[in-house]
Amino acid sequence: MLQSKGHHFQRVYSCPQCRQTFSPRPALAKNTILAEVVEKLKKTKLPADCYAGAGDVQCDVCTGRKYKAIKSCLVCLESFCQTHFDRHEEYHSRKPHKVIDATGRLQDMICRKHDKELEMYCITDQQCICVRCKEYEHKNHNTVSTAAQRTEKQKQLKETQMKIRQRIQQRQKDLQQLREAVESHKRCAQTAVEDSERIFTELIRSIERSRSEVTQLIRDQEEVAVSRAEGRLERLEQEINDLRRRDAELEQLSHTHDHIHFLQSFQSLSAPPESTDEPDDLFSSLSSFDGMRESVRRLRDKLEDFCKEEIKKISDRVTFTDRNPKTRNDFLKYSHQLTLDLNTAYKRLRLSERNRVITYTKRVQPYPDHPDRFDMYCQVFVDHSAGTLSFYSVSDTMSLIHTVQTTFTQPLYPGFRLCFSGSSVKLC
Repeated sequence: MLQSKGHHFQRVYSCPQCRQTFSPRPALAKNTILAEVVEKLKKTKLPADCYAGAGDVQCDVCTGRKYKAIKSCLVCLESFCQTHFDRHEEYHSRKPHKVIDATGRLQDMICRKHDKELEMYCITDQQCICVRCKEYEHKNHNTVSTAAQRTEKQKQLKETQMKIRQRIQQRQKDLQQLREAVESHKRCAQTAVEDSERIFTELIRSIERSRSEVTQLIRDQEEVAVSRAEGRLERLEQEINDLRRRDAELEQLSHTHDHIHFLQSFQSLSAPPESTDEPDDLFSSLSSFDGMRESVRRLRDKLEDFCKEEIKKISDRVTFTDRNPKTRNDFLKYSHQLTLDLNTAYKRLRLSERNRVITYTKRVQPYPDHPDRFDMYCQVFVDHSAGTLSFYSVSDTMSLIHTVQTTFTQPLYPGFRLCFSGSSVKLC
């Protein structure tokens, strides 16, 4: 502003904070208070890489683009980034809230009935409960803290994991032995074919048809044995992969700090995958090739009139297994105990009788979250893989309906769909 002094004008300066006027203009100094505020704001600003990405827990307080949460409050039921967590702690400094590492499962850690933290475990009912549940619904039940139950289940997890790893080692050993047996059997079969070919070439033309019959018998025997062994190889490899995947899931679960997630997930992971145990010696029922070769040598020295008789003797020495079962008893040789997969069951499907009976219910089941779980249709995968697929009618007699002749690149699962409340399926 300008101030008049006689015929002269003098400039007057006013401080915007204290409103004091100066003339002439004073020497200006740094505003230390404002500088401290600016510096504090610079320190509290989070870097760009703290923005929440795919799979991260978002801060519930941030507006606009949200930062990644670092902590979750079990009282406020909210997750906070570093800035908002500091404000949360400052605001509740007199009565601190219970906080944990950021999790997207806050709602699963709170009792839906009493809005209290699930910090107890009911051994009687095998479920996580809050202190109010313990006083009312689970009164007089055997209860412990979730941490104590986690410790107990952790021991069981280690035992289960040890058994699975032992099975992996045993199956790897079985796999190697079976591969060696297959190669040995192939070599024996090839030797037998070569010997029979050499002997038959010395015979006269009148026994050419007999030579073809013997060769075919050998090839059929080899094909049956190798086909059975290769199927066993595939099942062993699949079982090893399943065991390794289960071992990895158990290993990951053993390191989680989330007691609730551990207890809710342990039940579905503690049961080891079903074993594919079968007779170890797949070739014990097959006759030796030595007798066949001896008969062929005798054929060379015999007359044509005895060819049919000798071929019959060869056929009688070979135990040939039909690859296509016909009767119910034939099919029962390949039967397996199937179980329903708890990780894929829709939440309105109740499993019972060791996961062999499934029932559609109106009540939502307390299954833990799982990426394989059906969330739109009432379905559940059957936990068993298969090879060539055939459908049979078994109402009266065994009759083939349809066969899928293909090579499956992934496990094949039978499926069941339940449409009405109260409907059920039982695996016999």
